[in-house]
Amino acid sequence: MFEVVTVKEALHRIINSVIDMDNEMEEVNILQALNRITGEKIVSSEVVPHFSRSTMDGFAVRAEDTFGASESMPAFLDIKGEINMGEEPGEDLKAGETMKIATGGMLPPGADSVLMLEHAEELDEKMLACHQPVAPGENVILEGEDLKEGEGVLEKNHRIRSQDIGALAAAGITRVKVLAPPRVAVISTGDELVSPGEKPKPGQIRDVNSFALAAAIQSAGAFPILCGIVRDEKSLLREAVEGVREEASLILISGGSSVGTRDVTAKVIDELGDPGVLVHGISIRPGKPTIYGMARKTPIFGLSGNPVSALVTFDIFVAPLIYRLRGLEREEIIPSRVKARVSRNIPSSQGREDYVRVKLEKEESGEYKAVPVFGKSGLITTLVDARGVICISQNKEGLEEGEEVEVILY
Repeated sequence: MFEVVTVKEALHRIINSVIDMDNEMEEVNILQALNRITGEKIVSSEVVPHFSRSTMDGFAVRAEDTFGASESMPAFLDIKGEINMGEEPGEDLKAGETMKIATGGMLPPGADSVLMLEHAEELDEKMLACHQPVAPGENVILEGEDLKEGEGVLEKNHRIRSQDIGALAAAGITRVKVLAPPRVAVISTGDELVSPGEKPKPGQIRDVNSFALAAAIQSAGAFPILCGIVRDEKSLLREAVEGVREEASLILISGGSSVGTRDVTAKVIDELGDPGVLVHGISIRPGKPTIYGMARKTPIFGLSGNPVSALVTFDIFVAPLIYRLRGLEREEIIPSRVKARVSRNIPSSQGREDYVRVKLEKEESGEYKAVPVFGKSGLITTLVDARGVICISQNKEGLEEGEEVEVILY
C-alpha cells in the first residue's frame, strides 16, 4: 500500500496512535531534572521564604512612622543598629525606631517595610531623616509570600526548566519523580552500509543515519539505542525489530521505505501485529516515502536512507511523537523561528509541502535574508551549511524573491 496523505493527516495518525500509552517514572536529583517531565504534582512542605526579608538596601521601618514625610518635612527615626546578613535581628523594632538592612536581610519583628537608602539621610549614628513615606509591605517579601506549606510548586506533566529547578531548591526539594525518557532504537538497513570507523570499498558508504538520528533523539529528550546495520533481507530486519521491541519505546528503521523490491519495512511492520502500517507516503519533500505503523503497542517509523530526508522527517514527525511519549503535548514545544526574506525565487510543486534548507544573512537594516542551500538530496553537508528550513505550503507554487517567510531554526 502506498497511499500518500498530507502532513497534517500523517501527524494526526501518528500522535493519536499513542494516546493511551503509559509512562514509567524514576526519581532523580534536581541537577539531573532539566527538561524532564514531572511524573506527579510537586508540593512544598514548608513556607518560602521562611522569614520576611528586604528586597532593597535601606532601613527597616514601621510604615506608619513614615506617613507624611517629605523633603521639606522629614520624619525623624532613632537608629537602633544594623541587621547582619544571615543573622536574626537582635531586638524588636518599636515605634519611632529603624535598623539598617541590606537586600535579603531578615526583617526585625515590628517592622513591616523598608525605606530605600535614596530616601533616607543619616544625620548621625543615632538619628535618621526619612524624606519619603513607605507603604506597609513596600520593598519586602513577607514570610510565605512565595510558597505556602502544601502549595503546588510544579504540576504533573510539566517540563522542568532552569527557573523551576530554582523554585524546587528554594523549597528544599532536592529529588523529584519524573517520567522515564523514551528509549528509541535505530536500525540502519542496507547492503551497502559500513560503520563510520571502516573505510568503504567501492560501492559502499558509511552509516550516517544511525549517528545523526541518535543525536536527534537525544536533542528531543529521549535515549537512543543503536542496533547496528542490517542487510536488506526481511527475515534479518524482522529479527532485529523483535530483538529490540521489548526494550524500545519507539523504533526507527532507516532505509527500505521506498517503493521497490527492497521495500521490506512495511511488510515487517504489518507482520509483527495489528494495527500494522498506518502511513505509507506523505505529500512532502523530502520524505515522501516515509512509513509509520504500530506493531501492537510499539510505534515504528520507516525513514529514508537519505540522511537529509531522514533528518527533515525526524523533525516533522518523529520529534513530536517523542515529545508525546515524554508526556508533553505537541503545542508545548515551540521551535525557534525568525522572520526573513528569501534571497531568490524558489520553485515548488503544488500538492506537497516543500521544506527548503536555508542559510541566514543579516542585512544592514537588521532584517535577515534567507539564502537557499541547494544540493543533491544525498549531500549531508547541505544540512551542515543550513541554519534552518522554510516550509512552502502545498497550496503554493513557490516563493518569490523578497517574500517574507518564517525560518524554523535547527
